[in-house]
Amino acid sequence: MKRKNVAYAATAGAAVGVLGLTALALPAGAGAAPALPPVAPEQLVESVMRATPPALTGTVEVDNALGLPAIPGAGQASELLSDGTSKFQVWADGQGRHRVSVPSHNGEMTVVDDGSTVWKWDSSEQKVVRSTGHAPESAEHQGPADPAAAARQIIDKLRQTSDVKVDGTASVAGRDAYELVLTPKPTERTLLREVRVAVDAEKRIPLELSVLTNGSNDPAFQVGFSDIDLSAPDPALFRFTPPAGAEVTDGKAEHAPQQRPDRPEGEHKVVGDGWDMVVVAQVPQQQEKQQGGQDFRQIAERVGKPVSGPWGNGWIIGTAAGNALLTSDGRVAAGAVPEQVLTAALGGA
Repeated sequence: MKRKNVAYAATAGAAVGVLGLTALALPAGAGAAPALPPVAPEQLVESVMRATPPALTGTVEVDNALGLPAIPGAGQASELLSDGTSKFQVWADGQGRHRVSVPSHNGEMTVVDDGSTVWKWDSSEQKVVRSTGHAPESAEHQGPADPAAAARQIIDKLRQTSDVKVDGTASVAGRDAYELVLTPKPTERTLLREVRVAVDAEKRIPLELSVLTNGSNDPAFQVGFSDIDLSAPDPALFRFTPPAGAEVTDGKAEHAPQQRPDRPEGEHKVVGDGWDMVVVAQVPQQQEKQQGGQDFRQIAERVGKPVSGPWGNGWIIGTAAGNALLTSDGRVAAGAVPEQVLTAALGGA
């Protein structure tokens, strides 16, 4: 979880990347359900957690029905979070190197992780951000560009607070898969009804994950593989040289140690765990301004609902899958939870 992304994710309302609950899903794969050997839910979960991340080339499709307000000046992130469908490309070598390419209306954002340095190239701005010094990738980490790894992290976070079952099979991106369903236990205070994960029958990697909210039979947010090739990509894809004339700046390390719930780390704190966890953060001063000169408060005032309480006053931005609150003194809180859970976490933090 990158500190500089926490504030934007919270202000956007979906808490994408912060919660890891609404980040991934894909429409149900076309084709008849394949006949596969029966598997117990816990056996399927354990096989997902033990699976070795493979090399891959894939197209990721995002289908968003969150109803998230447009966030001015948020670039590619806003485009991916906006209602509708979008696509981007991902590559991984299975050894900790990754590449992602996200198109936009006026250019492309390319992120290359060569195993020691993360390069972010924005063709529309002709700018490169270089981040070094992060800890070596573990064998289990498949990088931010790979939906399979992110979905596996979601399963790991939710399994202890969920009822888990296997609900048939599916064909996703041309591959046979089991349908794993996680439903929040009655004690969980969340807007989400269930998470459905299509797990590759052979490789046991997540291919598709659908997030459904209370009161709707349609997924609220969907993203995942629309096609996938598990052969090794060209190694040259994981090398990056800044284009001639590009402005190159140094950023901070992208990969921080995983934090424990209810323990502060950096400028944010996680309150609770499982389905109803809430992230509370202080907006870093250097991140208050977005492109186009608008700061987070101006955005919140424009698209949010005024609220107040013992914690102070601010603005709520809500979606089908979660809420985010920005206070007038620069704090943010976000979660896939009702508003009262969010404000209680903010007051407690």
